[in-house]
Parts: sequence; C-alpha cells; structure tokens
Amino acid sequence: MVNRRLMPAAALAASAVLLLTACGGEDKSGEDDRIAGAGGGAETSAAADANSSPEAERPTVKLPKDMRNVFEGGGSGDPVEEAVLRDGEGRVNSLDEAIHTRSLERPAFGFYNTGEAARGAAVWVQGFYDDGITWTGTVRYYDRKVTVEGKKKDKAVLSYCSDESKAYNKDLKTGKTSGEVENPVDSLVFYTTKLAKNDKGVWQTTDVYSKRGASQCQ
Repeated sequence: MVNRRLMPAAALAASAVLLLTACGGEDKSGEDDRIAGAGGGAETSAAADANSSPEAERPTVKLPKDMRNVFEGGGSGDPVEEAVLRDGEGRVNSLDEAIHTRSLERPAFGFYNTGEAARGAAVWVQGFYDDGITWTGTVRYYDRKVTVEGKKKDKAVLSYCSDESKAYNKDLKTGKTSGEVENPVDSLVFYTTKLAKNDKGVWQTTDVYSKRGASQCQ
C-alpha cells in the first residue's frame, strides 16, 4: 500500500511563500488527460453533477488517466451542502492538476483555494516539484460531512476521509513508483476543511487540517 505525502502542518500554517492568482498558466496537459469529475462512474458523488453557480463558471480541471479521485457520498438534496461538496471536490482536483501540469497558475488552483489553504497547498505542491515526482493510481474520498455555519449560510466545515492505499508516488524521470507503507492505517487520512462562500458564489477553502492514521477513518 502506498500513500502520497501528507500536507504537513508547517505548510498549512506557512506564511505566503508563493503568491497565488486565478490567472491561467501554460497548458502542459496532454491528449491522455481527462476532465476530473467526468465519467467517474456511480462512485462519484452527485455533487460533481450539481449545477454550477450562475455567478461563476467553474474552471475545467484536467487530470491524466492514471490519476483518479473517487468521491463517495453526497446526494443529500440540500442545495447548499451539494454546492459545498462540489467545490470541495474542485479543490482536491485543482491540487492534483497543479501537480500534474507542474504549474501553480492553473485557473482552478486560485479559484478554489484562498488564504492559508492556498498558501499551504502551494508549499505542498511545490514539494512534488522539488522531488521530481507526481502520483499515480486512485484515491478514494469517503464519509464526507458538511456543516453549514453563519446567519447567511456562507460558511461551512467539510470533513472527510481519504484512502490512499491505491495511490503511488511516481518518479517523473524513471517512471518508478514508491512510497509503500508497512501499516495499512497510514494510508488513511482524516481532513477537516473550512470553506467560505465568496461574492461570486464559489465555496473557497480557507483552512485545511489533516491527520494520517486517524481513528475516524478506520
């Protein structure tokens, strides 16, 4: 069993190392790329198919065929919860697109991430660049729960587990995979994320907390 590198607390609380914008970078994706959330099968949450906010069109996120995120759950019927789940999925996919394209200037990255979450994610993604790696395989996201907060219902907490047991670090030069763990529990990660709805109707992630091997995911 293999896992990707967990986003460290130091990265999550880091001061601005890289300034992020929502401007588009060079498109380095290839013909084998697929649109994240499209054709994901029955396992993909209904949130991925929810109608986009009329105020802001969601950017298209492209991932290679060997980099797959599966989002389980959703479909509660509550439009606010569905919107939070949808944009939470967008955030996860935006990080992986940045890893794949080797660019932190992909439109989706700055679209779904802001504040400490954006700064921490930039440090985390940069680690993949520095190590000359990407990842391959499938990560399963499950037990996703949304708590909507605020009088205007413009804040939310999204918690979920990820199973990285079928995801592998891949060396970009050699193509070899690595990162095996001895204890299967180390492939399970519990996340608590905070989101805020901006003036364009986008649920942006502002803070991320994670714990590997958490009992909540076992």
